[in-house]
Amino acid sequence: MNSNWFLRWIAALLIAASGANLLPAAENESAPLSTPDGATNFSLSVRPPAKRAAWQERLTLGPGDVLNLSLFDMPDTTWPEVVIRPDGRLTFLQARDIVATGLTIDELRAKMDQTLATFYRNPHTIITPAAFRSKKYFVLGAVVNRGVYNFERPLTVIEAIARAGGLETGLYEQRTVEMADLGHSFLVRHGQRVPVDFERLFQRGDLAQNVALEPDDYLYFASAIANQIYVLGEVMTPGVLAFSPKPTVLNVIAARGGFSDRAFKSRVLVVRGSLSHPQPIIVDSAAILAGKAPDFKLEPRDIVYVNQNPWTKVEDLLDTAVRAFLQGMTVEWTALNIGAPINKTLLHGL
Repeated sequence: MNSNWFLRWIAALLIAASGANLLPAAENESAPLSTPDGATNFSLSVRPPAKRAAWQERLTLGPGDVLNLSLFDMPDTTWPEVVIRPDGRLTFLQARDIVATGLTIDELRAKMDQTLATFYRNPHTIITPAAFRSKKYFVLGAVVNRGVYNFERPLTVIEAIARAGGLETGLYEQRTVEMADLGHSFLVRHGQRVPVDFERLFQRGDLAQNVALEPDDYLYFASAIANQIYVLGEVMTPGVLAFSPKPTVLNVIAARGGFSDRAFKSRVLVVRGSLSHPQPIIVDSAAILAGKAPDFKLEPRDIVYVNQNPWTKVEDLLDTAVRAFLQGMTVEWTALNIGAPINKTLLHGL
């Protein structure tokens, strides 16, 4: 495995884009300011956002953040590197067990001043952040260093992947090939899939897909060498099934324990292709069970979804099937690679 190709790809992409797609700050009112020496900053997006994201506009504190605390003009009151505890509270002087989670620095300062006013005359609390550790994002799947990362600064998808060591690669017939299935890779935010087309980003260099990340974002890169089939919905044990020779819809459902008692058995939806451009296929499982039609043959990375209620329009079920895939892969990869229960807010809405 190596990620040299990924780093070379980024360098080539920046060189090509700097003369065409990327606008210098002097020409783009929403771009970053110039550096003190007069050099112009460039961004890894086609046009940087006109304003900061909501989480940056109101940057709140959380467990793990480290603060330096003191009272103005009172050096003997300095408390360096006070960590916000897992319960979201901290203590400073006589202000004990103050809830800091969810507050901005200014809001916490006002609360400290109000509490300490009982013990000091006109106290002015000075709070300076030493480290922000409460804002995190997930990078899992076919990357070199998968895991949970702290938000030390705003960053984009490409920067997050580079920080994780790049996408996994391997050798095939003496050629370096990527091991990520970009079509089934995804970014989840607040329980919703962010419409990022990773194939356009990495294969066509479309920097419009290089979106900025936010806290609790979940980046998952499916493996291109794991020829799996995803059996989801109303089956006894939903999950991933290793690809076997000539798999069919009813065979893989049987392999996952068969239909559940609540399953609508007459129609099964197969989702083929990428998540950005899914190809829905309706399988008449009732006809197959009655011996009136042959079983439908599957391909690697197909999604087989069994619904609970009867349905006629594929549009009504396609989004549900994709969301079931996102939730299943999110839970599975988090459990395998992080070893802790996943944040419930991440799945809210899936």
